[in-house]
Amino acid sequence: MARDSTTPRPFTVAIPQRALEDLRSRIRATQWPEAETHASQGVSRRDLEFLTTYWADGYDWRRCELALNASPQLITEIQGLDIHAIHVRSGHEHALPIVLTHGWPGSVLEFLDVIGPLVDPPDASDAFHVVVPSLPGYGFSGKPTRPGWNVDRIARAWVDLMERLGYDRFAAQGGDWGAMVTTAIARNHPDHVIGIHLNMPQGKEPVGSYDLSERDKRAASSMAAFFTTGHGYLLEQRTRPQTLAYGLADSPVALCAWILEKLVDWADGDPLSDDQKLDDVTLYWLTGTAASAARLYWENPRGPDLAPVDVPTGCSLFPGEPLSVPRPYAEQVYRDLRFWHELDRGGHFPAWEQPDLFVSEIRQFFRMLR
Repeated sequence: MARDSTTPRPFTVAIPQRALEDLRSRIRATQWPEAETHASQGVSRRDLEFLTTYWADGYDWRRCELALNASPQLITEIQGLDIHAIHVRSGHEHALPIVLTHGWPGSVLEFLDVIGPLVDPPDASDAFHVVVPSLPGYGFSGKPTRPGWNVDRIARAWVDLMERLGYDRFAAQGGDWGAMVTTAIARNHPDHVIGIHLNMPQGKEPVGSYDLSERDKRAASSMAAFFTTGHGYLLEQRTRPQTLAYGLADSPVALCAWILEKLVDWADGDPLSDDQKLDDVTLYWLTGTAASAARLYWENPRGPDLAPVDVPTGCSLFPGEPLSVPRPYAEQVYRDLRFWHELDRGGHFPAWEQPDLFVSEIRQFFRMLR
């Protein structure tokens, strides 16, 4: 009897040892450029050499593999593409299903430290059934072979995934691309979500006069700085991802520099350990997803859809987020904005950087909707 590919099937990460040996060999064979002449030119050669020497000689992928395999994982075919997800059910009655969506250059690894506290909280009334999918073309999900996997299609796939796991209505959370997917779920499939929580909300400038708080002014300044000096990666991935892909697929050090720059620049301080940074880079390398992940930008060349959303929305604003919008801008998109909380630490990867704060923010918002 043929296997039904749409039926969720268990998945375990098991990378062949030869792939790890090949990675180390490639790192050691790197042809290095000269050092930068100014710090503003990108990742410094000294920092990258230090990290990649550890990558070749001390880093242990098997530790990360064990952490991934500590939670149940699955693969299921949706719209012709295999989708990978972590799925952990809570033992508490009346737990609320939630789907957590990562972005670039992140992965499901961002959420490993928050799954346990969300599934089994001190107060059972805060419990969640947690689903953490890998975006199409990322991690252990399949790589699209034809155009069309844009944010709206991913949102539809996430609704299909949640229904397939037994959740007709659920909560949704995201940052980066995950914020756009989460917003698209709310906009296009409002009957399926009780509410959405975002750590990188979208927004557009209001018509007419409006007031900005001091935090709003800092957010506007950060956005301006990003679009002056920080968005070169976006333009390349949006317009010529395939040209970029050859170098990233061939050189682990090039891939490391491409990702490391954002893991450092977009965080608040430097909260991620060398192991955490290399876990993420190694996941991209071992799955060969530098090109397929970059194509998500090409699939959405105009950026986020700013049509209004009427689903209850909560936003947590972390000070290190480079793409943080002023509240009056967010209110133009999220017309039922019930929670707007400004934090004193954390950046673009809050579940990774500040897992306790991230969990607290989710609990606070969804208590309002249970």
